Amino acid sequence: MSFIIGRKIEMSQQFKDDGSVVPVTLIKAEPNVVTQVCESNAGGHRTVQVGFEVSTRLNKPEGGHLKDLPQVSTLKEFRVGKDEEFNRGDNITVEAFEPGVRVDVTGVSKGRGYAGVMKRHGFKCGQATHGNKDQQRMPGSIASFPQGKVIKGKRMSGRMGNDRVTVKNLEVVSIDPTNHVIAIKGAVPGARGGLVMIKTRAGKTVWQA
Repeated sequence: MSFIIGRKIEMSQQFKDDGSVVPVTLIKAEPNVVTQVCESNAGGHRTVQVGFEVSTRLNKPEGGHLKDLPQVSTLKEFRVGKDEEFNRGDNITVEAFEPGVRVDVTGVSKGRGYAGVMKRHGFKCGQATHGNKDQQRMPGSIASFPQGKVIKGKRMSGRMGNDRVTVKNLEVVSIDPTNHVIAIKGAVPGARGGLVMIKTRAGKTVWQA
């Protein structure tokens, strides 16, 4: 399984050999360094911790964990198979991916603030007719009288966005090893400059706070 951490640059478009245009998201993924390889006795799986973006503002515990390695500020873990070999200090670049492969991209979606039910859940607008004043965008009834309480998970207004989102089965269109840029077909969650994790379809991703 191939994986890497990067930052979203922007959306663009590229042209195929037949002249068709493909909308892509450009992601800049500097070389990642393997900082730790762990094996779980309970689950029987292996995880690889990789680091991204060198920083000069690490505390002593973080610096001790990264002894003899680049002082990276972002650490994420990926679950890998037992037969895959990774060693502490290895570098992972965009060359681990090839055009045409399918990947899952995980990021934090854009925050939309406090939103109503029409914007947040796609509710239908009420009838703008006589006797329905100022109720066109209201959610309507939220509970029955005998029930006495609102059911947990009821679709209501609230904070929208700013959640961890994984978009699956995207296609890698091209890679640029010189500039460490990978182009993925379609939209990737998050704003420009947002942190994203890219991995091939096999395996699962484990996030760290």
